[in-house]
Amino acid sequence: MPELPEVETVARLVRPGLVGRRITGAGVAWERSLGGMDARTFRRRVRGATIERVGRRAKWIVIDLKEGESARGHLLCHLRMSGRLHVEPTGTDMGRHERVRIDLDDGKSLFFLDVRKFGRMVFTDDAAESFAGLGPEPLSDEFSSAWFRSALKSRKRRLKPLLLDQTFLAGLGNIYVDEALHASGLHPLRRSDRVPGQKADQLREEIRSVLEEAILREGSSFDTFYRTPEGQPGSYQDQFLVYGRDGKPCRTCGRTLKKIVVAQRGTHLCTRCQPAPRG
Repeated sequence: MPELPEVETVARLVRPGLVGRRITGAGVAWERSLGGMDARTFRRRVRGATIERVGRRAKWIVIDLKEGESARGHLLCHLRMSGRLHVEPTGTDMGRHERVRIDLDDGKSLFFLDVRKFGRMVFTDDAAESFAGLGPEPLSDEFSSAWFRSALKSRKRRLKPLLLDQTFLAGLGNIYVDEALHASGLHPLRRSDRVPGQKADQLREEIRSVLEEAILREGSSFDTFYRTPEGQPGSYQDQFLVYGRDGKPCRTCGRTLKKIVVAQRGTHLCTRCQPAPRG
């Protein structure tokens, strides 16, 4: 599933073709992609709106709409396992995996493609309400050292499940949690309230560093599904230190990397660089 860097990459690449454009219509080939709204209502709610802003919240692409000077709602897109966004001329044949098409006033359309049909392109009047339960963004000022130290201490949970919890910290997924924990020298089963302050600061910095580098490299393409809106793979997978490298030598110390299961997720680590917690 695309994580924060992949979703951020998609938002940045489609933004120039969308901001300022007026929506002239919409086509819906798979109504379940709309998250419960029927196709007729969806078309009515978006037609005539102007795209004001394209951003990201957690693993959602957020397209803010307006009409004149007034807000007109939001399009929220979750790529899930295999979703893709492309801005192409309206008449382009995007194949049988096209689920939703948003037509624009410049003769182009935003196409939402989804092989596995798990993704969503939903309309909402209130994005803040939709995201009310999410934790802070790891690249925001809200994710401060003081907040992170306090948040870890106030919970008695294993580090990896906690970092994957979107109500704790928004946008992280399996890949980047594994990478950040390794870079910090922290075992994924270590309890959050037993992480010393300096280690918490290190983990915070590594989370931000890993995410920023992955965004620069347009995310990670470790399977055939994730591609940028330009049809290109990301390249951060070439930088993986532990993720997907079980059985190979650690690039830091040379010990053979292991894969364990934590909270039903495959978890990659080096037992020398990330010593198991006592007890």
